[in-house]
Amino acid sequence: MKIGEAAAAAATTQRALRFYEQRGLLPPPRRTASGQRVYDQADVNRLRIIRELLALGLTVEDVRACTDRLHLLEGDTLPRYGDPRGVCSATSGVVERRIAALDAEITRLTTLRDRLAARTSAAHPEGRAPTDDEPTDELADGELTTDGGVLTVMRS
Repeated sequence: MKIGEAAAAAATTQRALRFYEQRGLLPPPRRTASGQRVYDQADVNRLRIIRELLALGLTVEDVRACTDRLHLLEGDTLPRYGDPRGVCSATSGVVERRIAALDAEITRLTTLRDRLAARTSAAHPEGRAPTDDEPTDELADGELTTDGGVLTVMRS
């Protein structure tokens, strides 16, 4: 099948296929005499796996670390985590590193959320929501900016 057909079968775009090929997630496809890319069902299955891994939060680099094992999968679904057929199994550490990164980001965001909620609660201790014409906290009169995910107030 041609690139458009393969992209449609994998629920992606032709551009994504070319990107995955350039990044080393897909091997170079066979070509027709006129140079057009040709894909088969195994390629489509691999594309679906790549898209699922990316949707689960792995990065392109994470998936690239697993590409030498993608051909070991049958069909287009991932085995359960811990299954010895897993392409990003414990031997590579990709999944464990990504889970640790996600846990760290969840912790950071939870802390940020709690700090913001505490500021809002401190400004309105009676527990009522602020009206549209009153500030939501003592920072409302300043300019808010972010620096690496940290909220900063710039007062004039």
